[in-house]
Amino acid sequence: MLKAQQFLELYCNNQSLDESLYLLVKNICDDVKVNGDAALKKYNLTFDHVDTTSLEISKQDIQKAYDELNKDTLNALHQSYERIKSYQEKIKYSSTKKGECYEVYHPIERVGIYVPGGKASYPSTVLMTATLAQVANVEEIVVVTPPKTNGVSKEVLAACHLTGVNHVYQVGGAQSIAALTYGTETIKPVDKIVGPGNQYVALAKKYVYGDVGIDQIAGPTELAMIIDETAQIDAITYDIFAQAEHDEMARTFVISDNAQILQQLQLNIDNKLKTIDRHSIVSKSIANHHYLIEVSDMEDACHILNKIAPEHASIQTKHPEQFIDQIKFVGALFLGHYAPEAIGDYIAGPSHVLPTNQTARFSNGLSVNDFMTRHSVINLSKSTFKKVAYSAERLACVESLNNHQQSIHIRH
Repeated sequence: MLKAQQFLELYCNNQSLDESLYLLVKNICDDVKVNGDAALKKYNLTFDHVDTTSLEISKQDIQKAYDELNKDTLNALHQSYERIKSYQEKIKYSSTKKGECYEVYHPIERVGIYVPGGKASYPSTVLMTATLAQVANVEEIVVVTPPKTNGVSKEVLAACHLTGVNHVYQVGGAQSIAALTYGTETIKPVDKIVGPGNQYVALAKKYVYGDVGIDQIAGPTELAMIIDETAQIDAITYDIFAQAEHDEMARTFVISDNAQILQQLQLNIDNKLKTIDRHSIVSKSIANHHYLIEVSDMEDACHILNKIAPEHASIQTKHPEQFIDQIKFVGALFLGHYAPEAIGDYIAGPSHVLPTNQTARFSNGLSVNDFMTRHSVINLSKSTFKKVAYSAERLACVESLNNHQQSIHIRH
């Protein structure tokens, strides 16, 4: 257990991405840019141990996966899809076209989605990204996901069918990001790449940004919790395990002004850790990236949480709503016992693609509006022009841009 100041001193020196991998990632991307499909197939064999004669999964195979999927799983995908779609439709920006100055919105033409496939299969990532692109009316939605010896999972393919994905390619890692950016014989370049991934994917996004748009450069997944004596210790324990099972690098933080509750939680974690699924992953995450933080009061707890600026924050206290205005920097905020972070991963409605590694201090979670561009329209009346022309001329004169000044003056 750490006091607040001890934690801050430790956490501020914590790096989430291994920059020593950057040169390797750059070389992979450059190889794909030059050698196209041949490079992709080479890396599929080298990194994923799969010989992919065909990079694209056929529409027939995607349809078949959907048709043959277990009924209960299919119903779950549909309910998640409908909730995500409904939420995104409510928050979608629309063009007003009112007044002399306004903004208009247009869908991005072609979007690439990275769907992880290393530690597990993630149909939820398809739902939490492709649904948003579909609501935005993106013209072409492309999914890349790592190949597997027994094929890409039926659940992922069914989610692609449900969300209107146009193409699915079995290629992962940095090489897939390069393919989406530069294009190959099989894969056309896209305008923007979204979706979570490992360090290689994150560093590849960092390398190609500028040649293509990206959603974020993601670090390890995170959950920070504020709890008090009313929190249910077993539930909190499994919230921690749920986050930790994503990856050995997953980070979990529990903050409280009650040291006894934190001690009880740690004992419960230690006892249950021995018997849980995915023990090898969870135990490494808990051992290296799990923090119990004792604070002086709940105001200090909110201060620490804002410093962490986590991907997910969960407040499980007697009256969690009272802290909403104090929490400024977080990807998504979950309030109370019946809004665990895991429900947000699958079905709540907002996307689970969220800022990590303190980037919530200046960015936000993925939404339908990230799949659209906007531009302003300026259409001044003669009377408005006359009211502002002199000031514009004066500013042009100050900047010694005489042709700017004349362009305005000549219209008097």
